[in-house]
Amino acid sequence: MNGIELSRAYFEEFGRPMLENEFPELMPYLAAGLFGSGSECFGFDDEISTDHDFEPGFCIFLPDEDTVDRRAAFLLERAYAKLPKEFMGFKRAMLSPVGGARKGVIRTAEFFEEKIGSPDGTLTPEEWLTVPEQALAEATNGVVFFDNFGEVTKIREALAYYPEDVRRKKLAGNLLLMAQSGQYNYKRCLDHGEEAAAQLAVFEFVNSATAAIFLLNNIYKPYYKWSFRALRALPKLSLEAEIMEYLLTTGNEPETAEEKYYAIEGIAADVIDELAEQELTDAICGDLEKHAYSVNDKIENAEIRNLHVLAAV
Repeated sequence: MNGIELSRAYFEEFGRPMLENEFPELMPYLAAGLFGSGSECFGFDDEISTDHDFEPGFCIFLPDEDTVDRRAAFLLERAYAKLPKEFMGFKRAMLSPVGGARKGVIRTAEFFEEKIGSPDGTLTPEEWLTVPEQALAEATNGVVFFDNFGEVTKIREALAYYPEDVRRKKLAGNLLLMAQSGQYNYKRCLDHGEEAAAQLAVFEFVNSATAAIFLLNNIYKPYYKWSFRALRALPKLSLEAEIMEYLLTTGNEPETAEEKYYAIEGIAADVIDELAEQELTDAICGDLEKHAYSVNDKIENAEIRNLHVLAAV
């Protein structure tokens, strides 16, 4: 059983009855679910994940104090704290009096303010370009068990994915970094005898290629330690994960380096094919740099288009 399944089972057995029986007058204003930080919110948790921040629990989301006042929030917090301390062999952590808990009673506006800097999910184009992608992933992952008030769902729908021009700007920047690091600098670093710099170029290429592939899938890239696990599950270009793992985990002896260079070119070719499939580029070549500028040129918003091509990466 993963964390989301555990949370849902605990909510249905104890949480929902508590809310319906003790707080019927508040039910029209509440939402509950599990999303945010932690591998369990992405469905990436395993046995190792249970060593910290893994417990039966869920989030109860409240609107502003004009709708649900502080006293009602306090009573909800107290009722949540009284729920069973153990469930299906897992124990609940003690709630911290200074905050920081990932579960329990949370003001909706405070949650999204902390995650993305906006209490209602409204972002300017500049903010869309600069909010950390992992924060957007955490704001939209997991599940909502119910949302009677509708506020949580409305915000999550608004944040579901980047506006198209923002996606293209981020994609253009990552394509350019792929070109510079993989198609150009990797081999040149080796020619200069800079093996460490060559491996840094590989890391840069893989990082940018991973970002580009998530963008081509219209899915937020999560925190780096989960990026490969998420990459392997993507609908498009997921097979690149195995090749990129090879790039990261091998040395740069002459024979291996040649294989790695061709692997880099193979990933580039697959990405270019997907760019063409989505009609994101007008360039016809194998040079990712030219595709980067072609993607950028097709951005409709002039202010975003005219920013430096690397402005969003």
